[in-house]
Amino acid sequence: MDEPADAPILPSPWGRLRRFTPARIALGRAGTSIPTQAQLAFQLAHARARDAVHHILATEDLRAGLVQRGRAVATVRSAAPDRRTYLQRPDLGRRLDEASRARLATLGAADDAAYDLAIVLADGLSAFAIEQNALPFLDALLPRLSASAWTLAPLVIAEQARVALGDDIAMTLHARMVAILIGERPGLSSPDSMGIYLTWQPRIDTIDAQRNCISNIRREGLDIEHAADKLHWLMGEARSRQLSGVLLKDEAQAPHERLAAPATNFLLE
Repeated sequence: MDEPADAPILPSPWGRLRRFTPARIALGRAGTSIPTQAQLAFQLAHARARDAVHHILATEDLRAGLVQRGRAVATVRSAAPDRRTYLQRPDLGRRLDEASRARLATLGAADDAAYDLAIVLADGLSAFAIEQNALPFLDALLPRLSASAWTLAPLVIAEQARVALGDDIAMTLHARMVAILIGERPGLSSPDSMGIYLTWQPRIDTIDAQRNCISNIRREGLDIEHAADKLHWLMGEARSRQLSGVLLKDEAQAPHERLAAPATNFLLE
């Protein structure tokens, strides 16, 4: 039934599509503006995104969780001395400070016995993402690596980190490959999204085209088991082909239950 012309809120005819997406669609309108409830929800989401950017990573809790799992852990910082500088100077977030480099150098493998992989847990632009997703992801990934005979460098927790900081860390540890788990730039519906960047033979001058990315790992996005399968497959192919990035296409098979799920079309419902 049509809404009365004098109704305070006019619903959108696309309203039923909202159950398929968290995107801000079909909000309706009140006069010439959006309804108050939608406006307040937007302001809350914006505040959560800002909080995610400025939130300081709980490194001690993360370290304790890794140690509890029997893992050697090192904590490092980038050359950005504080959060404000980190946000204003992305270049400083891409390299280690000298004290961190010196500590890591004592943990590095000999050149003729390089580690297969360095794993870095980095705050990036959302420490919430790492606090919520990193440990469950490692619980899914590490058993897969144990079954595949990977030699792992000590796990590294990195503060004030950009993606390229993983290259500096891997070079210091003498690791052939690096996977950096990092908080992604918050969206208005995803302040806790974790990304993973995989790089074969990382160098200081590595460019983004030489990395593989798995994005949107979170409860409402790419699930942890699926993400662990994808990363494990990419790592195996990178080690076998000795490359990563645009030359390495993600051809990992989706889990059987995803392939078997019946295709649906919301337009026909």
